Parts: sequence; C-alpha cells; structure tokens
Amino acid sequence: MSEQKSAEYGPVLTSLVACKNLPPLDPGELDSSVDNLINGLTDTLAFEAFEIEDRAMAKCCIAGILLLHNRLEMSHKISQEIESPTGSYWHGLMHRREPDFSNSKYWFRRFKKHPVWIELCPTARELSKKIRADAHTDFLQIQKEWDPFKFVDLCESALGSGSERERLCREIQMQEWKFLFDYSFNHAIGKS
Repeated sequence: MSEQKSAEYGPVLTSLVACKNLPPLDPGELDSSVDNLINGLTDTLAFEAFEIEDRAMAKCCIAGILLLHNRLEMSHKISQEIESPTGSYWHGLMHRREPDFSNSKYWFRRFKKHPVWIELCPTARELSKKIRADAHTDFLQIQKEWDPFKFVDLCESALGSGSERERLCREIQMQEWKFLFDYSFNHAIGKS
C-alpha cells in the first residue's frame, strides 16, 4: 500500500485533506473556515469525480474527514453505523480523541488486525527515533506489529502535556489517519 497522492482524491476531498496542522489528541477547536465544505458533506458529493464501488468505505472516508476537522460528534454518528473492521477503526480513533480511552480500546478489540498496520508500525518506529525513548515510548522501537492498545495508552499519557511525547503521538496519529484514509478511499473506488 503506498501513500495516495492527494490530487487523486478529486476536488472536494483534496480540499478537505489539505490540513495544515497536526490534529490534536483531544477534540480540538472547530475551524469555521471549512464549514461550507463540511456541512452537508455526503459520500456522493465527496466522490463526485468517481464511481463509488463500496459505499461503506466511502462513508468511512467521510467519517475520517470529519475527524480530521475536529467534528467528532458528526464522525461518530457515521462510523458507528459501519459494521466492518475499517468502520470500527474509525470509531476507535474518534473515541481516542474524545478522549474516552477505554471505549477506544473496545472498538479496536472488534477486529484483530488491520492492513494499515503493516505500514503504520515501521512509520511509528521511524518517527519515534526523533525523541529520547522512555518507559512510555520504548515499545515503538521494539514492536514487530502495531499495538493499538499501547498507542492508546501512550496518547493518554501524553495528552495535554505539551511534551515531545505528545508531539510524537500527534505525528503518529496523522500518519495513521493518512494510511487509513487512503485504504478507505481506495476501497471506496474499487482501487484496492
């Protein structure tokens, strides 16, 4: 799986994916400058340049876009209706940011593995090399497979600290978002 080029998302999604800031580990602040694009966003509108092959995956993309732009309640409403590992993944990400860490873990337990973890694990390892490892982050250097539960714990330990550990969590979270969004998008248009 390679990272999608944002221009390949079509005009609506490309404008919404172009996020300049790292999303926070918490619900974050709403940016009203994207309201006109977010309000009323549907999978049909978002995918106007494509034929949707998998409507559930297209809805996963919408849940992801809403999460990226700190619309947690709207994202939750969509992701909780998607009965698939990817829907559960988006649901778990939303709860991790809420922050409702135990509920996040519940949604991650609903599936054993996700294909995006193949890229996420080494990406997180590389990102973690930028900071001095400690008892909270050392698992990132040694894990052979992505452990979403340890990452939830890491986010919980870093939340609101303003530390380099929090920055690391935000960077990993953004890469996780990108990998999951690309996966959802590619499956939505039958490009998997």
